[in-house]
Amino acid sequence: MSTYVIGDVHGCFDQFISLLDKIDYDSQEDKIILTGDLVNRGTESLAVLNYCMADKNITSVLGNHDLYLLHLMNINQGKGELKKVVAAENSVQIFEWLITRPLIIQISNQTNQNKFIVTHAGIPEIWSIDKAQELAEEVSMALTDNASKILQAMWGDEPNSWNESLAGNDRYRIIINYLTRMRFLGNAASLDLKNTSSKATKGYKPWFHYKSESYKKMNQYYVFGHWASLNGQTNNPNFIGLDTGCVWKGELTALRVDDLEKISVKY
Repeated sequence: MSTYVIGDVHGCFDQFISLLDKIDYDSQEDKIILTGDLVNRGTESLAVLNYCMADKNITSVLGNHDLYLLHLMNINQGKGELKKVVAAENSVQIFEWLITRPLIIQISNQTNQNKFIVTHAGIPEIWSIDKAQELAEEVSMALTDNASKILQAMWGDEPNSWNESLAGNDRYRIIINYLTRMRFLGNAASLDLKNTSSKATKGYKPWFHYKSESYKKMNQYYVFGHWASLNGQTNNPNFIGLDTGCVWKGELTALRVDDLEKISVKY
């Protein structure tokens, strides 16, 4: 039995199936965790969702594009390829499955005692893993209790830094932005949400370049997607980027947590 974490599928259903074949995925024994962004940009978002929903051993953290789909489904307004999902006969089931995906998944490997923290974008250095988990669960609870309100209020780049006193929509928005949109951070973990390249603007650096007590544990791995322009290159073995740009005709990549081996298929 193996556990695999797979990078952003973005509706690339054929490549997803090819990767499952390549890793010899056994749906009775193995487990798959996706780094979010199952949908959008690619052409087969509905097929990806239906396949994942039908397999109890496949789950995912929420990505920003998944949240965008939930927003469109909430207002019953499809756009682009996502029209097929919004108009699908099982759209209610899709909504219920997707909105109950967490923002963080933590797993431990019993063979090598490694711990893996899976998010879509990462965890800012100002939060311990326990704090990030607590805040992620706070948002998940809010989405369960009042999905419409949260999905409509989550848009925007402000506030751009964390403050424990934040409340309501501002609080939910920045937690979501850190966990699903973050790339570069500045002083006081201020977010630069405009820059999607791999090169920081002045005063900012990649979130995983900061020093944190949580980051120093050698058997602890932060696994994320979202940042396709990195092509998986973090220059730090404890930070593992898995968005290798499949939807941009790159590769779709899986990480086997048992031995940290990466397996990829080309677009």
